[in-house]
Amino acid sequence: MYDVIIIGAGCAGLTAAVYAARAGKSVLVLEAENIGGQISFSPKVENFPSIKQISGSEFADNLFEQASALGVELELERVTKIVDGEIKKVYTEDGVHECRCIIIATGVKHRQLGAEREEDFVGKGVSYCAICDGAFYKGKTVAVAGGGNSALQSAALLSGMCEKVYLIHRRDTFRGEQAKADELRTMPNVELVLNSIITDLAGEDALTGVTVCTSQGGECRDIPLDGLFVSVGQIPENSVFADLVELDESGYIVAGEDCKTNIKGIFAAGDCRTKSIRQLTTAAADGSVAALAAVDFIG
Repeated sequence: MYDVIIIGAGCAGLTAAVYAARAGKSVLVLEAENIGGQISFSPKVENFPSIKQISGSEFADNLFEQASALGVELELERVTKIVDGEIKKVYTEDGVHECRCIIIATGVKHRQLGAEREEDFVGKGVSYCAICDGAFYKGKTVAVAGGGNSALQSAALLSGMCEKVYLIHRRDTFRGEQAKADELRTMPNVELVLNSIITDLAGEDALTGVTVCTSQGGECRDIPLDGLFVSVGQIPENSVFADLVELDESGYIVAGEDCKTNIKGIFAAGDCRTKSIRQLTTAAADGSVAALAAVDFIG
């Protein structure tokens, strides 16, 4: 039996593992897919304090090695169910593990456009985070795909550093705030491409442009680009916990800055919980808060 089981080996989960292990607790991390989470796919990380530049995969490797050196165990197993109790049980596709408390740090998946070769260009012109990667495209031409507040905010941010920003949306109106949309219409280097969908991505080793067609399947145009920022939503991976912990209408675990859920001894850290800012630094912060809360719960 473990003191703490952490579900998810991204930045939040591995940071929690480091803090819990340093407090003398036995820790098991369960990860369904890849160690490091979404950041491991980023070619460059330049916004983490004290690290001038590092690849996402190297950042993830360093964090994993730090946790492993402290005695943290990690198993590549997909969690299928949690059963609450004084001794909590975490069921996976491979068996069952027991612990005294749980930290859920499953993160989110970025919703993709679904365009052919989209995954091939991730880190090579396709990004899902303007805050993370926008600075790499300073003075260049980029596009944002999406119509919600996140897409509008990304376009506004990029307009301040890029030569040209296309905002591509499949409808003629935005789901995001009208005031932000009106502001974008006044920006000289922002072009709205409405009633349009991206049908193809161009390039060989890196993205060089997109093909955009009207939503009704009519006229198409090729737009040369250096970068494409996909902002069509995120998918929290919390459905397996829905019968136990409280989720909001979008599927995020309801937990505040203390990372406590509605179930005693179960905490949520990182992008999977309700929060306004989802960055590498906030994931690390959540991991430390959740781990120390877990340590306090164990006593």
